Amino acid sequence: MQITLDSPACAPQPLSPYYSQVARVEHADGSALLFLSGQIAEGTTLADQTRGAFETIDALLKAHGATLADVINIRTYLTDITRLGEYGAVRREFLPGTPPTSMTFEVPRLFRPEAQVEIEVVAAVRGG
Repeated sequence: MQITLDSPACAPQPLSPYYSQVARVEHADGSALLFLSGQIAEGTTLADQTRGAFETIDALLKAHGATLADVINIRTYLTDITRLGEYGAVRREFLPGTPPTSMTFEVPRLFRPEAQVEIEVVAAVRGG
């Protein structure tokens, strides 16, 4: 097993120097698990921030040979759980098929005070 930590240039760089955007755990058969750090995005509405976070997630996955269809787990942090439906509507735009395993939490605040949502995912990439 080989572990690679990465912050590809195709996506916004980490907000601090204390973490990487992607941890890739490569198995001997060429398959891999991708663990993405939580993503936030700019925007004034929850929908805009959700959409921006998923666009960044998509770019990070593509940089490692994966797509949103490879997501097997998603963790979402919302500052207002009563807006789960609004978040969910945008999420379905990006994950329209069978939904991955999921956890959603309400938190009092996120890393940036204006952030309303943070999303982290795990994806599985099949070997060649």
